[in-house]
Amino acid sequence: MSRFHFVGVAGSGMSALARYAAMRGDAVSGSDRAFDRGERAELRAAFEALGVVVHPQDGSGVSHGCTVVVSTAVEDSIPDVVRARETGVDVVHRSELLARFVSERRTVAIAGTSGKSTVVAMVFEVLRAAGMDPSVLSGADLLCLGEAGNAWAGRGDLLVVEADESDGSLVRYEPAVAVVLNVSRDHQEIAESLALFRTFAQRARERVVVGEDDALRGLAPGAVVFGFSADATVQATRIELHPAGSRFVADDVAFSLPVPGRHEVDNALAALAVCDALEVPHEVAARALAAFQGVARRFRIVGRPRGVTVVDDYAHNAAKIRAAIEAARVVGRRVIAVFQPHGYGPLRQGLAEIAEALRSADVVHVLPIYYAGGTVRRDVTSEDLAARIGATTGDRVTVGGRIAREAQSGDVVLVMGARDSTLTGFAREIAASIDATGGP
Repeated sequence: MSRFHFVGVAGSGMSALARYAAMRGDAVSGSDRAFDRGERAELRAAFEALGVVVHPQDGSGVSHGCTVVVSTAVEDSIPDVVRARETGVDVVHRSELLARFVSERRTVAIAGTSGKSTVVAMVFEVLRAAGMDPSVLSGADLLCLGEAGNAWAGRGDLLVVEADESDGSLVRYEPAVAVVLNVSRDHQEIAESLALFRTFAQRARERVVVGEDDALRGLAPGAVVFGFSADATVQATRIELHPAGSRFVADDVAFSLPVPGRHEVDNALAALAVCDALEVPHEVAARALAAFQGVARRFRIVGRPRGVTVVDDYAHNAAKIRAAIEAARVVGRRVIAVFQPHGYGPLRQGLAEIAEALRSADVVHVLPIYYAGGTVRRDVTSEDLAARIGATTGDRVTVGGRIAREAQSGDVVLVMGARDSTLTGFAREIAASIDATGGP
């Protein structure tokens, strides 16, 4: 048994590692400034139910014999890190710990700019349906896991993980199956991401699965390729997009998805390509995907007040925003987009692309930038984004009031943004306000 102390344990990637380690039987503790502020009470309770000891982020959780786990977002000035350095306690990056877990199992590692969490969830649910009792580590909560959230330690030898390219750490992993879904400009330039994905694919022990993204052509030789063209190894035909989901055929097997959007069909094809690599029959996958429960904050409908569909979505980069708006077009007549940038750096990096993606909505409201703390350059604003597309800006009270007055039956209100768990509550508040006012 090992002992781990996670600094910033409430983060999406860190929380999964902490939960998984606790489920394996390791001794786990953690700290997070959100907990110190009295926030994220439900997550804290879930940790404590697993036996994770939560300490103040003042260094008190660090002791001899433990390994301190940090992420790229954790500053060296945080008291836990300072104490670990002063006392000679081992400090490892979260990717090093994940690489250790990956090496212990027959692992499917899923990378790409967009869709990682959803494909992780799809693959996990299919493998579960196949009776393989897999483990999973995800960057988002899987609804099929309930309070277990974004991690599960199964008894089988398969592990499904989300491999994040944002800090370059995915090149540490040596998975059995390496999956690269797509690539677009997000945390870094495309050329930089491609170099990481190339190394990641080369380290696969069994198979490589690749989307038919033009930029990924160099990874396609010898790989299982999924997509919509006749050249794809796993191909979707007879696609039907409906407000409540989609239908398609792959290898003469009919599939039904309870989630809307063409991008979700693409995600399902990625899961099917993994099934091919693991020799799981498509008939098994079809039954599992028909009952797919989905991922928290991935096009989750929180209400339909007075004929207005209100959706909560994690979309934060241009590709994800575009996909979410396209899905909303299938659901409703007009799309009212609410976007909260998830940091100064990401907005600065993707300002032009994000603006262009938001243009496809009928109405756009931009909220203030979400700031999670730390040292950053505050040289870009939500107003900079809004000015590019003629959008309005305002705080949540102001924007919520505008939407309650302007939304009409048949509209879709699409609330988008990453990292901030309170956006779900805001989406529900919008739904309640529309219900109370009835709009024009």
